[in-house]
Amino acid sequence: MPGTVIPPVPHRPPVAPTQEALEYADLAIIDLAKAETAEGRAELAVQLRGALSTHGFFYVINHGYTQAQNERIFDIADLPFTHFSEEEKREYAAKIVEGGSFQGFKARGFWVLSSLCTIDAGVRDQLEHYNINHDITRKQHPEVLRPLLPEIEAFITFNHVEILHKLLRLYAIGLEIPEDTFINQHNYSAPSYSIDFHYPRSEDDETKTKNTWLKGHTDIGSVTILWSQPVSALQIMSPDGKWRWIRHIENALVVNSGDAMEYLSGGFYKATIHRVVQPPPDQRGLTRLGVFYFAMTDDDVRLIPHAESPVLQRHGIVRRVPDASAPTMEAYRKGRTSSYGLIELQKKGNGVEEEIVAGIVVKHYH
Repeated sequence: MPGTVIPPVPHRPPVAPTQEALEYADLAIIDLAKAETAEGRAELAVQLRGALSTHGFFYVINHGYTQAQNERIFDIADLPFTHFSEEEKREYAAKIVEGGSFQGFKARGFWVLSSLCTIDAGVRDQLEHYNINHDITRKQHPEVLRPLLPEIEAFITFNHVEILHKLLRLYAIGLEIPEDTFINQHNYSAPSYSIDFHYPRSEDDETKTKNTWLKGHTDIGSVTILWSQPVSALQIMSPDGKWRWIRHIENALVVNSGDAMEYLSGGFYKATIHRVVQPPPDQRGLTRLGVFYFAMTDDDVRLIPHAESPVLQRHGIVRRVPDASAPTMEAYRKGRTSSYGLIELQKKGNGVEEEIVAGIVVKHYH
């Protein structure tokens, strides 16, 4: 059988990691190769539970992709920002407001004054992203991506089955519930693969926004998988209330829980506050290319705690809303997406701002 011909893609050489003396968060490193055995999963579940009860973020290594495969994915991810025409960006624009969906292209400057992402002072965002559902046939894609859709689809499947499923088993073991509990709530109807491109801003805009590109926030879904890249900009709020940087580790993943997982776990697995800021001095002026896999439960899953968990019965359950009022994933997803970066947030003091989504108070942080 002849070998598969891989379409050529321009190579985007990765930049050098920063050499600045940054204060990094001390995150756990989960070796996913250990997840192949029951003993390994038990060990990793304890490690994961510790990571989620402290920083809320962790690294994953030995996930199954080689460095060469990693670089190929970033080369493909670069195409929407370097090879889409302005006409294509408009034609394939996501229906963010009318459909509550990020699927498609989001242009720079979409988010407005005082919203989640534009910080304040009338500065528009400098973030573009292109989002693809796991069902790559659900929407049409620009011509440059069409020969690459089989690779993109395989990458999405890899994230969902080989990474997300293994992590969801560890989340369940940590709550002492059946290993497939969370997997059964993630039947591939909502997750998405997303790539984004942060452009540098003028020094005047950086001053106005205090060098913040994306305000402190929590993610919408259950688990976010970020493929580590060398331009430092991501920070998390540590348990002591201090912002610390996320270190780049070659061919590693940076993973965190989102709101949906916090609700499903009764507050046991907290969604960690994080933000994006201007890169350090030796990386100023660089564009930042990101590759993400945002996992969410099936749309019809109601975001109520797994009260059957012996762990939650021992530790107690923290509910954001009564179970009877809890939204479905679909209602919460559409509510947050359609308002994201487009509404005035209510200032509550100490840098905290709030909005109400599907009956739940959602906080953002300066």
